[in-house]
Amino acid sequence: MKRFLLYTLCLSIFITACNKEDDFKPDNKSVGPPSAAYTETESYDKNVLQTMDIYLPAGRSRATTKVIMLIHGGAWISGDKADFAPVVDSLRKRLPDWAIFNINYRLAGFFSNLFPTQESDIKSAVKYIFNKREAFNISDKWVLVGASAGGHLALLQGYKNSSQFVKPMAIVNYFGPSDMQDMEDHPGAESPGKSAIQLLCNGTEFESSPVNYINTETPPTITLQGSADQLVLPAQQTALHTKLKANSVPEKLVLFEGEGHDSFSAANMTKSFDMVVTFLNQHVK
Repeated sequence: MKRFLLYTLCLSIFITACNKEDDFKPDNKSVGPPSAAYTETESYDKNVLQTMDIYLPAGRSRATTKVIMLIHGGAWISGDKADFAPVVDSLRKRLPDWAIFNINYRLAGFFSNLFPTQESDIKSAVKYIFNKREAFNISDKWVLVGASAGGHLALLQGYKNSSQFVKPMAIVNYFGPSDMQDMEDHPGAESPGKSAIQLLCNGTEFESSPVNYINTETPPTITLQGSADQLVLPAQQTALHTKLKANSVPEKLVLFEGEGHDSFSAANMTKSFDMVVTFLNQHVK
């Protein structure tokens, strides 16, 4: 996620292929026997960007197969599920018995698809997967994982909308904003500026801030953050985890010294995956 992406939001009108709709309707086709692995791309709604890549392990079952839902970053205006291909590979090696759903969502343009469009798409994707859980042969033990804007959306779904369909058992947040009003009021050196975030939020700063929905029922949360991040400031995560602790929510905040935004070293990225797997093994039984 680079700052020019949000500058673009304020300065140009997107050619919004993301607004185009086709005639595809979500289907309820069988995904084959659970004895076989399954990989497919499906649409969860009618927009061309409302799609997901699905990875189902062999030997899965409704009782035991846990679920990871991945949400990509890109400042809410860019990015694609394909950006998470290396993450999918790493997770499948570490958690081979888990099902993975890698989600795309509609991207914001100049006065198009502003908040809460992306939040609504994540809710729609959750609903689609939940309604097909019998066909997918997956359990109700879910984890939401997101990076940057995707981290924000994972937190928002898990904290604000978890009463709908399925409550995640854990949230994994890679340097995602938790407080949009604070992001406006206390920008980092790489921030696109208050006006860009105001335009994107579309008057929903409070409603679009996960930190405002923390309570004693909030899912366990691990955050991975660079200490030198000047786009999503570490203070966002400090405030988030302070409130999680105040509500006795299991949590872990990992600050990688000297790392910036979306630019962890290979060594620290590997460490982060190992920490995530340890956290999930603790809290997703």
